[in-house]
Amino acid sequence: MSWVFLIAQIAAFGCASTHVAEGRSKGAQVETKEQRDARMAWWREAKFGMFIHWGVYSVPAGTWNGERIGGIGEWIMNRAKIPVKDYAALTARFNPVTFDADEWVRLARDAGMKYIVITSKHHDGFAMFHSKASAFNIVDATPFGRDPLAELSKACRKHGLKLGFYYSQAQDWHHPGGAAAGGHWDSLQDGDMGQYIRTVAAEQVREILSNYGRIAVLWWDTPVGMSREYAELLAPLLDLQPGIITNNRLGGGFAGDTETPEQFIPATGIAGRDWETCMTMNDTWGFKSYDHNWKSTTSLIQNLVDIVSKGGNYLLNVSPTAEGTIPRPSIARLSEIGMWLKANGEAIYGSQASPFRRLPWGRCTAKPGRLYLHVFEWPDGSLPVPGLRNTVKQAWLLASPDTALPIRKDGDSYLIDVPSQAPDRMISVIVLEIQGEPDVDNAIRQAADGTVLLQATDATVHGKSARYETGGGKDNIGYWTDPKDWVSWEFALGKPGMFTVHITYACDPGTGGSEYILTVGDHELSGKIEGTSSWTDFVTKELGRVNLAAAGHQTLSVKPNTMPGSAVMNLKSVTLTPKP
Repeated sequence: MSWVFLIAQIAAFGCASTHVAEGRSKGAQVETKEQRDARMAWWREAKFGMFIHWGVYSVPAGTWNGERIGGIGEWIMNRAKIPVKDYAALTARFNPVTFDADEWVRLARDAGMKYIVITSKHHDGFAMFHSKASAFNIVDATPFGRDPLAELSKACRKHGLKLGFYYSQAQDWHHPGGAAAGGHWDSLQDGDMGQYIRTVAAEQVREILSNYGRIAVLWWDTPVGMSREYAELLAPLLDLQPGIITNNRLGGGFAGDTETPEQFIPATGIAGRDWETCMTMNDTWGFKSYDHNWKSTTSLIQNLVDIVSKGGNYLLNVSPTAEGTIPRPSIARLSEIGMWLKANGEAIYGSQASPFRRLPWGRCTAKPGRLYLHVFEWPDGSLPVPGLRNTVKQAWLLASPDTALPIRKDGDSYLIDVPSQAPDRMISVIVLEIQGEPDVDNAIRQAADGTVLLQATDATVHGKSARYETGGGKDNIGYWTDPKDWVSWEFALGKPGMFTVHITYACDPGTGGSEYILTVGDHELSGKIEGTSSWTDFVTKELGRVNLAAAGHQTLSVKPNTMPGSAVMNLKSVTLTPKP
């Protein structure tokens, strides 16, 4: 796992998007929306899956020649520049005798996961299945001599989970030509990439799609060096598994079915696309013996809820050891997640994204006639539900259906009276039964102290280039390369008065100088962007004061006048702070 190959494609001020809109087709027949919806139905219902990164890299477990190698565990061959022959010799020590496919699948099932995706071959070129295309595989090259993918396929069928395979099609540090597009350090890696794709990658993809029964997902990784010609050697193989779901990492202009944000959650989801955030429980995908930086179970459940509330799926990784054992901290966390889902799974599986753009205390998921309020921060006395216009019939705790909660209207919000202590030590869920489709006024509201915080994630972008971006230290409006583009916010002013206006932005050195006008109410403030040290070095500048005398809905906009550099700025937020 890694997106390092994207670095060369990323503009200095923005994260590049790699997918190309393209219909899935079989022959000349393009898939209809109804056919796609039917094919994606189980995945959209599932919400939660297990990623398994397992391979011969679990033998060194992050250490080479007595030295701890930085980075993620499955990249040790690359990071330590291990010669091909020396790395291949590790197979003699790869004997995962404790591997139990049934145990792994039951662990995923009991954690509330609905599907598994396992690395069939990672960038090190080692196949975790019996391959006729290369002897560098777990059956032919190790004392173990068994095919774990075959055993997992049988166990998944037994326990009712879907099975998917990860396959590294364009980075292979073992086979000649597989490292042609990057990561080359050994003459044994010399070769033609096209020949590698034809004789190794295509043949192995054919094998994993032919020899293991029904395969639900093919998880490509990574598109480095993948031309359209190379991708067209692999894409037609998907016809071997009608109904299979693929991601956006094949390359060559193939969009796939799902976007794959890695190690982060898009602040606003990904509009118009199915998406799946993949994350580790600690800091590595492949096993490292000394990585003990485990996320808490509460954090993992909050990630699940956050992702589902934005319309995505959560693919959570485990890193088995060379002996075939899933580490105990992973098992403990999965067990606790499973217990939480047994009580609260109704609010996750098959749910829809939140109708609220923001909530002060947590997240929301939805089903017809019901809103599920996932409370991260339990309130003292009552829980506000801002902007909900629907009639609320009743409210109760999901884990205690007989515990009705009093609810009353308070201006443009509802207030729910709640117990003094949170019923669940991690996340408590409150159910609102509502009349009709969710109807929410999503205008931004003042904080208790009267402050108005207008964040990039809540902005409306007008134009074709500027857009919200996140990840890599960014949480801003970026790609602002057209001075005709502008942004605006709608907010509800309950406490009018005098406000000081601050703007928070970043701008690469030498790209500053853009002038802009900020308009709110009847007031205009002008500003000029000064360069900062980078596109992620955010600074806050005071623009001036405005007197907003009338309560009600207001609009604030930021419009450039000039753009002498390559972009206007990366705009993070505008803040209105009340003055006495």
